[in-house]
Amino acid sequence: MTTKRLTFPLASAALLALIAIAPVGSTTALVSTASAASARVVPEGNRFRKQPDIPFASARRTGASNSSYDAKFEKIVAVLKRDNRLISSIKRVANRYSIDPIHMIGAIVGEHTYNYDTLDSAQSYYIKALAYAGIDISFAHDGEHVEEFVERSQFDRCRKTSKSDDSDSRWSCYERVWNTQFRGKRVDGTRYPRTNFNETFFQPLFAGQSFGLGQLSPLTVLKMTDRVARQSGNPRLDAREAAKVYQATMDPNISLHYMAAVIQDSIEAYKRVGKVDISKNPGLTATLYNLGDPWGRAAKFRRSGAAWPQENYYGWLVNDRLKDLRAVLD
Repeated sequence: MTTKRLTFPLASAALLALIAIAPVGSTTALVSTASAASARVVPEGNRFRKQPDIPFASARRTGASNSSYDAKFEKIVAVLKRDNRLISSIKRVANRYSIDPIHMIGAIVGEHTYNYDTLDSAQSYYIKALAYAGIDISFAHDGEHVEEFVERSQFDRCRKTSKSDDSDSRWSCYERVWNTQFRGKRVDGTRYPRTNFNETFFQPLFAGQSFGLGQLSPLTVLKMTDRVARQSGNPRLDAREAAKVYQATMDPNISLHYMAAVIQDSIEAYKRVGKVDISKNPGLTATLYNLGDPWGRAAKFRRSGAAWPQENYYGWLVNDRLKDLRAVLD
């Protein structure tokens, strides 16, 4: 990362004081604090009067289970209400990551309303986590491990110090290079599949793209592992230990930390890049949880000149039913 000389106006005495007391390695927190001060707070509620169109894939999954969105919403809300242990864990983890727990509730409910056949009990995820831990898994494509694949020269940019020192920057860079230079292309005589990076390398045994209470993908877990390790005390995860990565997606004791990290990252992205504070709008954090790439989307929003970011169908539901979701935390 290039070091630049900074000049401070007289009015920034408080910021200078913060620099003086900030511990080594807290640059991100410092930038976030400064950005938060200038970010406009996004109003509560939805920008759209009507719910945006729901993707066909979600409608197909719901139809196949002979259910409806309303039925799935009510079911997951009921599951959460009766699981005091899980709600306590959500509140505790949210506090550690300095986010409102409603953001986590919104993400869980959204995933189980639109992207997953809703569960009967959160306990099932603990059981599945134990089962996954005993499976021999390798993150590879056509016999080549992902860590070996990214040694190709096309990925050299991802090993620069500014990227390689942070798991999110590094794995996001690997993903971008795959999409632009390998996905669906012939490279050095080899034709690569049109599938995304996560689907190509990180799902050797399973048809789904995300798993667990928060419907996380293994790639998302690898991106967030440094952020989680800094704040939770959980160990950093490595792509060569695939079973541990899958366990992190399935075991609520671990996956809740990764959910919180994803949401925290989205809020930070929109403060720093989009110059808006979305922390008071659960529908927007739910939208980003659903779509991913918060830093790219924040940049796109800033360039658009729009007054406020807008929710998608998933986030619209969260804002529309916010009273019901808040009741889960009572």
